[in-house]
Amino acid sequence: MKQAVLLLAHGAPENLDGIPEYLKNVLGGRPVPPQVEEEVRRRYVEIGGGSPLLARTREQASALEAVLGLPVYFGMRNWHPSIKQTMGRLQADNIERAVAICLAPQYSKASVGLYFRRVQEAKRELNAKVEIVWAKSFHDSPLLLEAFASKLTPLLPAEKVLFTAHSLPERLLSRADPYDAESRATAAGVAARAGLTAWDFAYQSQGFSREKWLGPAVETQLDLYAAQGVRDVVLAPIGFVSDHVEILYDVDIAFRNYARERGITLRRTESLNACPAFIAALAEVAKRKLCAGR
Repeated sequence: MKQAVLLLAHGAPENLDGIPEYLKNVLGGRPVPPQVEEEVRRRYVEIGGGSPLLARTREQASALEAVLGLPVYFGMRNWHPSIKQTMGRLQADNIERAVAICLAPQYSKASVGLYFRRVQEAKRELNAKVEIVWAKSFHDSPLLLEAFASKLTPLLPAEKVLFTAHSLPERLLSRADPYDAESRATAAGVAARAGLTAWDFAYQSQGFSREKWLGPAVETQLDLYAAQGVRDVVLAPIGFVSDHVEILYDVDIAFRNYARERGITLRRTESLNACPAFIAALAEVAKRKLCAGR
């Protein structure tokens, strides 16, 4: 049987010219408010004019392919290559079974579940015969926790360690949705491996809508630290595995400025990107699913 791995990522434009198309994809074709496009453009200018996410994802796929000895494909939900384009490649290459892994460790029907629905839609539209084996979540993978911990320990000790994950609108999460519990479990697992006895957790990168998003927000936590006289904070994003605008702008620029204004020095763990420890974690997930065949 010809097998492969399919990595799924959010996607982001590599230059400013791609921002209108990208936002149209994110909003499902709905009109993009001019102020939203202007703000997104400003943030991309601040990080150098484009996102490195496509390059980082390509590096992850290449490194994973070298470890597994199997073809590794990747598709983007909101950019190129799209999930449908990549499914077409799997079909053309006569792949019979593929493990689909979303490059977001914690599962939510509103986030990771959407990637999987896009794969199923593409499969139907292309009449593709490839069997998809879902790696639903790997938030508690021992190798993933070790990878995150390896990025954290060089920055210790610190007065406070703040773990973060991407916020989601509260309305999208049913009572049974595991996202909040899985995000906090990842943080706890990393903290244990780093030898921490105390740490905090917050959500970052809330969207532009005025609805209620998961909290507490990072800014709220930084305000609390400032009131307590804390001066040294390490922020560890455990809901992200690659450098992109949520790291390079939200953390490195917005949060650092916010912290600085309150007398706090904010340090950040390196992203996993294609580090060997993270690739080993992905390989373990893929091999386990391929062996199980379901």
